[in-house]
Amino acid sequence: MEVAYRTRLTTTLDVTRFLLKQGLPFRGHDESLNSSNKGNFLELIEWYTQRNDKVAKTMNENAPGNNQMKSPTVQKDLTRACTAEVTNVILNDIKDNIFSLMVDECRDISVKEQMGVVLRYVNKHGCVIERFLAIIHVSDTYAISLKKAIDELFAKHKLSLSRLRGQGYDGVSNMRGEYNGLKALILKENSSARYVHCFAHQLQLVVVAVAKSNRIVCDFFQYVTMIVNITGASCKRKDKFRQLEHDRLVECLEKGDIVSGKGKNQEISLKRPGDTRWGSHYMTIIRLMSMWTSVLQVLENVYDDGTNDDNSGIATSLIDKMESYEFVFVMHLMKSLLGITNELSLALQQKGQNIVLAVSLIKTMKVRLQKLREEGWENFLDVVNKFCSNHMIPVPNMEENMRTRGRSRRNGQMITNFHHYRVEIFCQVLDLMVQEMSNRFSESSTEVLTCIACLDPKDSFSQFDIGKLLHLAELYPEDFSLTDRAILEDQLETYIQNVRGEFSMIEDLGSLAKKMVETGKNTIFPLVYRLIELALVLPVATASVERVFSAMKIIKTDLRNRIGDEWMNDSLVVYIEKDIFATIENEQILQHFQQMSTRRIQLPPLVCMSRSDAGGSKMEETEKLTTITITQEELDMLINGLSAKNIIAITTSNYG
Repeated sequence: MEVAYRTRLTTTLDVTRFLLKQGLPFRGHDESLNSSNKGNFLELIEWYTQRNDKVAKTMNENAPGNNQMKSPTVQKDLTRACTAEVTNVILNDIKDNIFSLMVDECRDISVKEQMGVVLRYVNKHGCVIERFLAIIHVSDTYAISLKKAIDELFAKHKLSLSRLRGQGYDGVSNMRGEYNGLKALILKENSSARYVHCFAHQLQLVVVAVAKSNRIVCDFFQYVTMIVNITGASCKRKDKFRQLEHDRLVECLEKGDIVSGKGKNQEISLKRPGDTRWGSHYMTIIRLMSMWTSVLQVLENVYDDGTNDDNSGIATSLIDKMESYEFVFVMHLMKSLLGITNELSLALQQKGQNIVLAVSLIKTMKVRLQKLREEGWENFLDVVNKFCSNHMIPVPNMEENMRTRGRSRRNGQMITNFHHYRVEIFCQVLDLMVQEMSNRFSESSTEVLTCIACLDPKDSFSQFDIGKLLHLAELYPEDFSLTDRAILEDQLETYIQNVRGEFSMIEDLGSLAKKMVETGKNTIFPLVYRLIELALVLPVATASVERVFSAMKIIKTDLRNRIGDEWMNDSLVVYIEKDIFATIENEQILQHFQQMSTRRIQLPPLVCMSRSDAGGSKMEETEKLTTITITQEELDMLINGLSAKNIIAITTSNYG
């Protein structure tokens, strides 16, 4: 009976694991015996039994009606056990180490406010890890409500707020408020929990501010949105657009202008820009430039169609706008700027990113922007003029006069084309970008980050400063006692002399931490390594929390909009942390499942016996699994002395 019970339960668990890993629903609309589609879970069980006679016998023929292990309750209990085991792995990896908290909120498909919680820490190998802990439904987004939910979550998982060393949010008032925000409430209990405004979010605010501050750039993006909308407003226009692009690619391939290959020249369309993701604007501009001729032809077709006077008028205006020098000039300028910011944005969103490297990347971006302003005008103008000549767009004489934008001819002041394009657009937009970068990323010059920068191993530890690092230790009194600070000065002296030559090729703080663990220097210089850990746990961006919300849209869809909060959380933890889930054995999950409540049949821990040719008996016991290594003679005696029902699994392996 126990063997049959284990077989049924293992089969159910295997199906559960597959559905959780793929983020698929379990239940069906009609699960009756006569249904042609009983839902993913029951259909997979049936598919499994049809291909395995042993499973079919235990699941169908010999299974009692009240112990088939296929009920929704069993499904949820197994899922809860999977989630608990995944969470235990994360918590055991953190142990008593310091960590940071990253939080964000988002509405799900059923218009419920959900709060995602991600923890960032440095594991025993010196790697920066970001793990999803839970998603919690909150009735409102007041800071006090969020703080209460976090306290309950920490208490549930036995996490101490005193070990928190960083907070990362997107910067809205309920999060970063100086007096009553979530940041302030946590700082009242733990002054060492440093707050960092999400760098990726700040970068987006920089681009938005520039786009709204300059009227010409603002108008440009409005026209781009109109072009995307009108060219993709109907199936007829989209089909025409695809055919034009197909014909253009075939012609280019025949001429040898482009090469063919796997993954190249795929069918694409104009990407619709999103207001919250300015990386999408970059891709829209890239595709508009590459499909310029096809877009113009579609707009011409809209005008020729003539079924709607409004559309014909809009199409005419858009054609005139696209074939103006100013539109092309701004398009190339924003392509250059968004290209620079897109590289930084992608780098900031990497899971292993650290605060020192992030600040360095921001400084590099400022240098690139300044260099483009001071030295890039001539090359930029050549690129714009070449594009215009290739598409028969008239290029204005830069010495000729033009009327000032926004003034009538009667009162208008005359300026040269050079002044308009060089000063009013090129320099003004770049100056706005640099100014916004300085304003938004003020954290890069704060006291903590200035001290942390001294740990950077770049250029053979050129920024290393013992005085600033001692001051950094003073900013974390919970981690460095007076005795520790006295020892730290001597340890820093020895450390820099020891690693400056050996680690001279290391370029970032994350690699330095890994190398110190590999070489054992984290135990030789424990106080220095503690400083490095404090630097690495500081959050850079909340991209990991945003990825949680992307996964939530896969788990909770229009058709699954009534999924419960606990069920959604359990599904999300396993789905997101599937790399951990893959390492957890079935036996661990089954034992956890058995302990959740009183079961009709008890499931003893699995005993695995293996033969050893080395001689002698050996027994290795873990928390969930007992392994006995015995000789062939002992194995034969044991089998003869046991009945078949007492043996769950016997495996043999040869050594030597």
